[in-house]
Amino acid sequence: MSVGTLVPLAEYLATSYDPDVEYVDGALVERNMGDWLHSLIQRNLILALGRKYPHLFAMPELRSRTRETRYRLPDVSVLLDHPRTRFLLEAAHIAIEILSEDDRMSQVLEKLAEYEAAGVAHVWLIDPRLELLSVYSDGNLNRADKLTTPDGIELTREDVFAGK
Repeated sequence: MSVGTLVPLAEYLATSYDPDVEYVDGALVERNMGDWLHSLIQRNLILALGRKYPHLFAMPELRSRTRETRYRLPDVSVLLDHPRTRFLLEAAHIAIEILSEDDRMSQVLEKLAEYEAAGVAHVWLIDPRLELLSVYSDGNLNRADKLTTPDGIELTREDVFAGK
């Protein structure tokens, strides 16, 4: 949900929000707050990626530019190197969204499309409630048995849903 007044981009980037919000064409957009299941999956992703691929940076909710007037907060951004700027201005290697029960699919698909258009090489979506893994590519969302990249990064169902 958007918060009333339009905010200049410079003000958004200079302000801390608690909880953090996304910036969409001047509007501050609240995100659904993660519940236990959402947080567990986010934790599992970061720990599994760190354990299996210590050279990667798996970061939670890093402000990421998807367009000149849009900054999103992927649930997990996977970077090959640390960013040279305070916020992520270049495309992440992987952007991962975790569905919350209150998410609207049209809004989630809009984010996934933005990540892809911004140059994110791999866009993944996880539904913790239904234990579904999906890959977004060329405007399509396809279910997967595991999440993989051609350069050898792999997350299994066990990596993602451990402790559920």
